[in-house]
Amino acid sequence: MKIVLLDAATLGDDLDLAPLSKYGEVVPYPSTEPENVEKRISGADVVIVNKVKLNESTVGGNSSLRLICIAATGFDNVDLEFMKRKGIGVCNVVGYSTDSVAQLTVSMVLSLATHLPEYNAYVESGKYSRGSVANKLTPVYHEIAGKTWGIVGLGNIGKKVAAVAEAFGCRVIANKRTPVEGYECVDIDTLCKTADIITVHTPLNEGTLGLISEERIAMMKRDAIVVNVARGAVCDEAALCRAAKEGKLCGIGVDVYSAEPFRESSPYFEVKELPNVCLTPHMAWGSYEARNRCLRDMMASIDAFLAGEKRSRLV
Repeated sequence: MKIVLLDAATLGDDLDLAPLSKYGEVVPYPSTEPENVEKRISGADVVIVNKVKLNESTVGGNSSLRLICIAATGFDNVDLEFMKRKGIGVCNVVGYSTDSVAQLTVSMVLSLATHLPEYNAYVESGKYSRGSVANKLTPVYHEIAGKTWGIVGLGNIGKKVAAVAEAFGCRVIANKRTPVEGYECVDIDTLCKTADIITVHTPLNEGTLGLISEERIAMMKRDAIVVNVARGAVCDEAALCRAAKEGKLCGIGVDVYSAEPFRESSPYFEVKELPNVCLTPHMAWGSYEARNRCLRDMMASIDAFLAGEKRSRLV
C-alpha cells in the first residue's frame, strides 16, 4: 500500500511518521501546490492531507485512491460529494485538539485582558530597572471574574473553554444552532451585545460564513475582547481589524485566516503590531500531544478501513 502526505510540514518537523511505514510505502511532501496534486497522488491508496484542497480539479481521474485522511476536524478543503461519487472514503479526526485549542484561546484572552506583552516589553526595555518606582500599573487592566464570556459554537472545544471561563468566575453564555442543556444559550445578536469576552469555535459552513459580521461587530461593547480560533471566514476580517484599529474593541486575538498564510494585502497585516492585537500562525491545534493524537487517530481509521469497517467517516 502507498500512502502520500501532501502537506506534511503542517504536522510539524518533530512528528515521527515512522509508524505509518507498517502499511507500506510512505511518501511525504512538505507542501503541494494545486497543480501538482494529481501527479503526486498517482498510484496512492491513501492520502493524508491537512489544508491542501482535494476536489475534481485536483484529484482528477485518479483510479487507485481509496481513502483520504484529513489531519484535522474541519473538512471544508475536501469536496465530499465528489469523493462520494468516486467511491473514495474520507475520514477526519475529532476531539484530538480540544485541550490544545482551549489552552491557546484562554492564553489569548488573558494576554489581551492583562496587557502582558506591554508589561513584559517595559521590563525588557530596561525602563523598569532604570526607574524609581517598584511597580507599573498602566495600561490599566481588569479582572475577568464577573465578566460575561460568550462562546460561539459549543462543541468539544467550546465546552472546554466554557469550563475554564466558569472557573475564572465568568458568566458563560453560548450560541449554538441547537441549544445545549446546562448552558445559557442565546441568539448570536444577544451574545454580541452582551458579552465582554467573545471566543469563536464554530465550524465553517454556509450557516456560519460571515457570522461575525460588520453589523454584529458594531453591536459589541467597546471594551470587548474577541478571539477567533475557528475559521477565518467566520468573521468579517476587515471589519474586525478596523474595530481594533479604531479602538472600538478592547482587543482581538486571531489564529485562523481566510487565506493562510495571510499576505501583505490582508487587513491583519496593517494591525499586526498594535498592542491590542494578538495574531498567531494557525498553531492553536498543534501542541505536540495533539499532533500525536491526530496521527494515532488517522492510523486507527486506516486500520478500520483495511478491516472493511468504517471509522470517523465523512463519506
